[in-house]
Amino acid sequence: MKDFIIDRNLKELTEHRTVALPMACYETTINQNINGYIPLHWHDEIQFVLIVKGETIFQINEEKLTVREGEGLFINSGCLHMVEDKNDSGCEYICLNVSPQFVLSQELYTSYVNPFIQATNLPYLHLDTKELWTKNILDAIVKINQLMQQKPPYYEIDITIQLTLIWKNLIINGFQLEYEQMEMLKNHRMKQMLNWIHTHYAEKILLDDIASAGQLSRSECCRYFKRILKKTPLNYVTDYRIQKSLILLQQSESSVTDVAYQVGFNSTSYFINQFRKSMNMTPLTYKKYKNS
Repeated sequence: MKDFIIDRNLKELTEHRTVALPMACYETTINQNINGYIPLHWHDEIQFVLIVKGETIFQINEEKLTVREGEGLFINSGCLHMVEDKNDSGCEYICLNVSPQFVLSQELYTSYVNPFIQATNLPYLHLDTKELWTKNILDAIVKINQLMQQKPPYYEIDITIQLTLIWKNLIINGFQLEYEQMEMLKNHRMKQMLNWIHTHYAEKILLDDIASAGQLSRSECCRYFKRILKKTPLNYVTDYRIQKSLILLQQSESSVTDVAYQVGFNSTSYFINQFRKSMNMTPLTYKKYKNS
């Protein structure tokens, strides 16, 4: 089981780099994550994904889409996203995370990279195999993954060549880039509210607290959560507390009651009830299963 580490601002803490390169390329199986899915997070790196088995549902900012075997996805820098397996397909994918500054040389970055990562109308691109440019990108992801695993002589240079090809194929398709100040503000406010929840989840939380963290009214705060996360702010708090309880329940010395209070529930029975709804088992069953 792999724990997916994010900080209180939902920013992923995994170091996306090898010793030599400001990037990472790895294969991942969604249901091997501690939560059974990849929780909501964001990172400065741009991300390319290629599904090698099964199918998955990605949520990027407010949108959800299904990505099937053989297809891929580009997720832009700073975009909130989460991933879950679709129909228990045992989905596996190659994930390529790259620092935007590494995509092209510094001289070309300003003209050919920065405008794309700042654009508010390009949170993601679905890469199917119908177009030549998308197929070129998917092929290059496979090549980079092979180079990272085999590390032949000068593989770092070969990787930079493949990255340049990926980026050229992505930008030659005439996107009309837009820069909506309101979109940037909405994204920032959502991250502020999530950041506040992730800092204070173990305390008593009121809707007013969350709304004030995003400088919004209560009703506007609820609209943000409904639109982006398809749930109320307080439902999100409950789900996040249960997420945090999973790690604590795996510690052999912790009791269910201790864990309930540690993650912010003020009633053990309510914790058990909510845990069962979310995980289809009681916390005690989960604890025994993980410690057996």
